[in-house]
Order: sequence, then structure tokens, then C-alpha cells
Amino acid sequence: MTRKKPFSPEEFQFLYSQVPRLVVEVVVKTQTGVVLTLRKDAAWNNLWHIPGGTVFYQEYIEDAIQRIAQEELSITVTKQKLLGYLEYPSEVKQRGFGWSVGLVFLCTANSPLPSENQEGEKIQIFDYIPDNIVEEHKKILNQVL
Repeated sequence: MTRKKPFSPEEFQFLYSQVPRLVVEVVVKTQTGVVLTLRKDAAWNNLWHIPGGTVFYQEYIEDAIQRIAQEELSITVTKQKLLGYLEYPSEVKQRGFGWSVGLVFLCTANSPLPSENQEGEKIQIFDYIPDNIVEEHKKILNQVL
């Protein structure tokens, strides 16, 4: 399955240089810890992060949770509860533009996890917060771990 991208890179930068981007963060908690993926993208490269992505126009939040879990982790999840929201001031430093706002949901996996996602990002379960992690994710992971 190819990851959906509603905009070209140029459209993405133009749009999200002017307005915030709404994202959904999927915190998958297992018996042994929390699932993180290692970024291979230009922004936050080689940092662990909570799986997440843009909510599309006219997409229900519940559908976005499932799409992102499938795209980032190749699994379906059961949503447990809303943990809160995250804002990303570091996005300007990382990308040169942007200020995403993420709705963070605690979820459980409905199947075993693969070792990497479709974009080749490594998937791992942590029972601690790694040093090389997206800065904004530390706060929410402190609540969960």
C-alpha cells in the first residue's frame, strides 16, 4: 500500500507556511512499552517519533487514526482515549516552515507489529523515552510510560 499524500511538496510547504496542520498521533501501548518509529524523512531525520500524520479534508478523526496506524505501522488499532494535544514549534527549525497541532490518542494494537513500515522506518517498542526523539513527544510519553 502506498502512503496517501494529498499535496505535492511545493503545495504542502505553501499551505502549511500559512496555516497550522492538523495531525493525529497514534500512541500504541503494548504490555512491554510504547511503539515508536525511527524517522527517515528530511524533517526530524534519525529521531524516534510517535506514529502520526495529517488529517485529510472531510476525513473523520477515527478514520485518520486507522489510516495512520496502517500507513505507519501496518496494523489496525483500537482507540482507547484522547490523551490531549501537541503543538510543534520545532517544526520551523526542522522543516523551515510549519506549526502542526496533533491530537494524541492512546491505542492498542489489534495484531503483531512488523519490524519496519512501508517507508522503511524502523519500528520498535520502548519502555523508556530514548534520547534521540522528537522533542515535543517527550511530554506525552511521560504520561504513558
